[in-house]
Amino acid sequence: MPVNYAAASELYVVARSGPRPHMVHRRFATAAEAVQFAMEGVTGKLASVVLEVDEVRFEGPAIRAMYRADSYPMARPPGWEDAAGPIH
Repeated sequence: MPVNYAAASELYVVARSGPRPHMVHRRFATAAEAVQFAMEGVTGKLASVVLEVDEVRFEGPAIRAMYRADSYPMARPPGWEDAAGPIH
């Protein structure tokens, strides 16, 4: 399913730090910004990452595919092809 990179989106990250996981929720003006944050801005041990765009939810592998897609509209850092990113 193609994603509308220009659509507003929400990102849910469940991180493991300490004995209890905690969830972080952020809203983004565009899905492209949310994907960029998920791939480049999130650090630490992640239990789960979910991106919601136009009421459709995408999980880790789909977010990674969006970031790697030729249609991804934002610039990626040098060496991004070799970077695994936090999403598995």
